[in-house]
Amino acid sequence: MAAAAGAAVAAATAEPDDGPLLPGSPVGRRAVCSRPYFVVLMVFAHLYVINVLGLLLFVHISSDDGGEREPRKEAPGPVQDAPPVLPVSSGHFDPQALPRLQGIKVGHKQKLQLVPNKIHVMKTLSLKPLLFEIPDFLSEDECKLIIHLAQLKGLQKSQILPTEDYEEAMEMIDISQMDIFNLLDHNQDGQLQLKEVLTHTRLGNGRWMTPESIREMYAAVKADPDGNGVLTLEEFKQLNIRDFHKYMGSQKVKMSDLVRNSQHTWLYQGEGAHQVMRSIRQRVINLTHLPPEIVEQSEPMQVVRYDQGGHYHAHMDSGPVFPETACSHTKLIANESAPFETSCRYVTVLFYLNNVTGGGETTFPIADNRTYEELSLIQNDVDLRDTRKHCDKGNLRVKPLQGTAVFWYNYLPDGEGWVGDVDEYSLHGGCLVTEGTKWIANNWINVDPNKRRQLQFQEEMARYTNSENEDQSEWTVDKSYSNVHVEL
Repeated sequence: MAAAAGAAVAAATAEPDDGPLLPGSPVGRRAVCSRPYFVVLMVFAHLYVINVLGLLLFVHISSDDGGEREPRKEAPGPVQDAPPVLPVSSGHFDPQALPRLQGIKVGHKQKLQLVPNKIHVMKTLSLKPLLFEIPDFLSEDECKLIIHLAQLKGLQKSQILPTEDYEEAMEMIDISQMDIFNLLDHNQDGQLQLKEVLTHTRLGNGRWMTPESIREMYAAVKADPDGNGVLTLEEFKQLNIRDFHKYMGSQKVKMSDLVRNSQHTWLYQGEGAHQVMRSIRQRVINLTHLPPEIVEQSEPMQVVRYDQGGHYHAHMDSGPVFPETACSHTKLIANESAPFETSCRYVTVLFYLNNVTGGGETTFPIADNRTYEELSLIQNDVDLRDTRKHCDKGNLRVKPLQGTAVFWYNYLPDGEGWVGDVDEYSLHGGCLVTEGTKWIANNWINVDPNKRRQLQFQEEMARYTNSENEDQSEWTVDKSYSNVHVEL
């Protein structure tokens, strides 16, 4: 139960490297054991329904036919004579509604001009989440260059093995055993089923928990006397949570046991970066139609390598922003205190850098499901989030093809042209690489759902970027990665 307890209190932030894996990732709808928090969640649930209805109405009004169409003329985008790399924006942000592409329907194709003298075709893969595929987004030479630059920079493990620091951190958390039980008891029936515990063990202490590993843990600490895999409230009260910590600490952990098994590094894309890196960033601006200021002040490119046996269990790239959370990129500028933070990644653009010999697909287990229910992800010991065992059971799998890009929105619209609630259908993961090596790259575009904070962030970034004071210019997002420029 150490894993369950850890997930219960880790709360809603996303891993600063690649996704919600380190302390603070989203762990379900009830991340804080407090009555006010439940009220907040209920409000967000109603807003979710309203936003979906608004989105359907918007699509209905905007689509006059199902045929192919050019990108919307009113949205900022490239023109025939535009250079492949445009100058960096001044940083002044016009508080306009964020452009959002239309999916129309699954299989719909749209023609795009992302670079001069070339037409790309973008295909809609799903509407929930709004997901697109663009073949030949990168050339073969560009893919090879990105891999080469990543190797020169040096890659590090994306997730390290659990350490004793986890137990020490757990002991510092002030949360009662009854609160833990109430959090895990999703349906509030006074019993903990295996799938309820598994739903809240996405984090734990970094290990991926399975029905088998939960049963083994129960047996080791004598938590389930009748062996039925269900813990009653009375059985739970008799437990010593520290026994679970000790058990978890005594188990030998392999990389394949972790939530993810990969290596990664970051590549600088700001002013003065390699021309290919700048060109790709401009292409992303042209693709998404988002204001250049927002894209330029988002995260650098992350390059990830999965060797044979590599995987990344299903996760979301961003977490919900409740009153108890703040976005990582705006928290410092806004000077607001919040107990938890998350990487507010409005858009994910994923690039496949090579053809994978075996496995390595990107899975979206619940893409275009009619409804979403967290517990339904685990049925009869089949966990759809488990990308090592059950990738073939997901709704959608994208095969990695060199040069292809896929991009999707991690948040729904709020009905007023801004970022709304997290799109739970954006749950995705990297399937097990069964043969060869898989190389991908990610561009995340960060937008705070709190519009006021985002505008304040843009204003501050513009001021620091334009300042001649070197100390102030260090505030720019890419500045901490500027050492990569030297290596390039």
